[in-house]
Amino acid sequence: MGVLATLGGAFADFLAPTMLFHVVWATLLGIFVGALPGLTATMGVALLTTLTYSLDRDAAILVLICMYVGAIYGGSRSAILLNIPGTPASAASTLDGFPLAKQGKAGLALGVATMGSALGTLVGIVLLIVLAPPLAEAALNFGSFEFFWLALFGIIISGQLTQAGSPVKGYLAGVIGLSVAMIGSDGIHSHIRFNMGFPELNGGIGLIPAMVGAFGFAEILFTMTRPAAEVTDRKPEPVRLRELWNRAWRYKGTIVRSGAIGTSIGIIPGVGEDIGAWGSYAAAKRTSPERADFGKGSVEGLTAAETGNSAVVPGSLIPTLTLGIPGSAAAAVLIAALYIHGVRPGPMIMFDQPDFIYRVAVMLVFATVAILVFGLALTPLFIQVLRVPRSWLMPVVFVMCVIGPFALTQRLFDVWVMLAFGLIGYVLRRLDYPMAPLVLGIILGDLLDKSLRRGLTLSDGDLSPFFTRPISAGFAILILVTIVFSIPAVRGLFRRRRRTAPDTGGH
Repeated sequence: MGVLATLGGAFADFLAPTMLFHVVWATLLGIFVGALPGLTATMGVALLTTLTYSLDRDAAILVLICMYVGAIYGGSRSAILLNIPGTPASAASTLDGFPLAKQGKAGLALGVATMGSALGTLVGIVLLIVLAPPLAEAALNFGSFEFFWLALFGIIISGQLTQAGSPVKGYLAGVIGLSVAMIGSDGIHSHIRFNMGFPELNGGIGLIPAMVGAFGFAEILFTMTRPAAEVTDRKPEPVRLRELWNRAWRYKGTIVRSGAIGTSIGIIPGVGEDIGAWGSYAAAKRTSPERADFGKGSVEGLTAAETGNSAVVPGSLIPTLTLGIPGSAAAAVLIAALYIHGVRPGPMIMFDQPDFIYRVAVMLVFATVAILVFGLALTPLFIQVLRVPRSWLMPVVFVMCVIGPFALTQRLFDVWVMLAFGLIGYVLRRLDYPMAPLVLGIILGDLLDKSLRRGLTLSDGDLSPFFTRPISAGFAILILVTIVFSIPAVRGLFRRRRRTAPDTGGH
């Protein structure tokens, strides 16, 4: 009853006209950001974070969550109409969304994507409410030894899953992020390290300038080097809400399964929405009686992809709030915003601010309702937004990339940091290095560094507690197995053994 009362009180608070206004404009802006190729959810959250300092805690976090949810959903607009995902999270939606649009069913595809996104987020919200409190309680058993391995696991698993080719590139990106996190004074003795003669680096690299550069300026450079997309001239036909609901009910099993898969992927640190979409799509294709239609305009395939990527959003907030470990790149930016507004994510959140997790769940509900309403009512407007020339759009985004970091500290140095990380991010993108491990390395570097040194202090320099404590040993084994199975020779050997294993069934 206490949880229901807390949720009810949060609903009443967010029904205030000012809060509803924030829901409307932030979600709309998020959808536009997600729909425009070259703009990502992480970029939107990072840029908007710099504009929320004057807002109170709840309003600021509400605005950022609405931007996050809206942008992940908005990517489906360009994925369906342009065959170009607006965000990486919508890449799987192009497989069936664009074929449906070419068949003259763009309205159906847009409606199915909207319904799938809304239902997927709701599944994730339920799991957030159920899983976050016990996870926070379990995390109270973590000490410095366990947090060291947890931080390392986040970087390793992120590098493993976000790089389609060799995981080595993911690992190297994570090491670069960890190296950046070591710059400046250490968190225990305030000893200055690796400032390269620049006193401005004594406090370390600012997270927001680095994030805006890696996800904003780098994305501008990357987008401007790609050919422009042409939006379809075919107007989507209107689709009735009853028809969408009937289709959602027909694929209710797919929706629940994809929502659970997306939420589970979101809990894994740093993996992201694109993996949630692909995992859900693969599971639906493997079990569907209509698997032959997948890739040719399957409503079930589009539903699975959109449900999976949207469910990652509440899923990524579970480790973000309870462990202080971001579940996605956008959640990493959200951690910075939480600190700015006086919220310390981590195991103590259920004691310091026990109602905050439930307030976040209610924020997600309002954002979900908003994408459902806007997604069904404003499709013609979104099509016009997709026609905005990027030669007009990118200069505006660049100006925001400059203003945002400068507004934090009024230091021109932070603008140079943003530009430097933009160039580094662009080069890494061109070389097919993933950005998520790099960002996660910056975020988790401080936790990894402090936990290692505190653990060594507690054990008088003895490394054995890092391997003998039960949870630490479990993480160490998991990391070792992950690395070993990322070696191509080991993977190939394992596949050959599976293929040559004798069939013992049927006799």
